[in-house]
Amino acid sequence: MFHREGYQIIALTLILTAGIIVLSDNFIENRTIFYGIAAVVIVLLILILQFFRNPERTAPNDSAKIVSPVDGKVVVIEEVYEPEYFKDKRLQVSVFMSPLNVHVTRYPGGGDVVYSKYHPGKYLVAWHPKASTENERSTVVVKTEKFGEVMHRQIAGALAKRIVNYAEANDTVAQGGESGFIKFGSRVDIYLPLGTKIDVALNEKVKGASSIIASS
Repeated sequence: MFHREGYQIIALTLILTAGIIVLSDNFIENRTIFYGIAAVVIVLLILILQFFRNPERTAPNDSAKIVSPVDGKVVVIEEVYEPEYFKDKRLQVSVFMSPLNVHVTRYPGGGDVVYSKYHPGKYLVAWHPKASTENERSTVVVKTEKFGEVMHRQIAGALAKRIVNYAEANDTVAQGGESGFIKFGSRVDIYLPLGTKIDVALNEKVKGASSIIASS
């Protein structure tokens, strides 16, 4: 299954792949060169298909758990000051996604969306300390039953040039439901109340909607 955000790019890539192979077959007599060109465009097609894959995930639907919003690796677990919405200290957990990861963003917890805002910005590498406040990003806050207000922030990276955010204020959302999509490499920050029990470690690989980030 592929994500709807990739339909247009996948269709264009399929057309270009087929066109390049047909033209190469007709105009390039050297079979070694032809097979090399065909191999390159097919590999690129496979990479595009892999990037936009959208595997079915079943969240625990447990109000006492916070799940990872994305696939990737945990790169930050620290207490920070959050200046945009909470304006106080929060526990931040960040998950970095490589271009090979699934890039669907999912709600870490179910509840009511109380804040959703898009910010244009820079395209610093996603692990840069200032990426959370200076890069293109979207911020979503969901009021959950057990954790109160939980924020997750999609952050564009050096390769990501478009963030898609589906969350709107006053929506009621389910844990693990689709919150958005980030195209081509990025990260997602989660902001939790201080004292929250964190169930992951630095450099641990996690899966969106499946891996437990925190519990109450």
